[in-house]
Amino acid sequence: QVQLAESGGGLVQAGGSLRLSCTASGSICSINRMGWFRQAPGKERELVAAIHSSAWTDYAESVKGRFTISRGDTKSTVYLQMNSLKPEDTAVYYCNHRCLSHGPNYGHDYWGQGTQVTVSS
Repeated sequence: QVQLAESGGGLVQAGGSLRLSCTASGSICSINRMGWFRQAPGKERELVAAIHSSAWTDYAESVKGRFTISRGDTKSTVYLQMNSLKPEDTAVYYCNHRCLSHGPNYGHDYWGQGTQVTVSS
């Protein structure tokens, strides 16, 4: 099992910034993808940004140039720096850990409990 602890959500005005943090603990896969998804009311959960243990990153088109995903020194913490926030970024943000190590947990997704981000206009 992998546990994910998120922090950093809140209320911010349009144009402002927030930084989300997610720390993984437990049976962390040595090869993994960690990322952030978000879900707005009435919408499906969508990928915002992801970072592989090899360091490649992926971003949704809507956040490119505004959001940056990175890992901490221990590799078990992931940050999402969100700048130039827009009202349409309002959603619950979920941290995700996908196991990519060969074995019984390959492809398994673990989720955090979610943190609310609200951007006022």
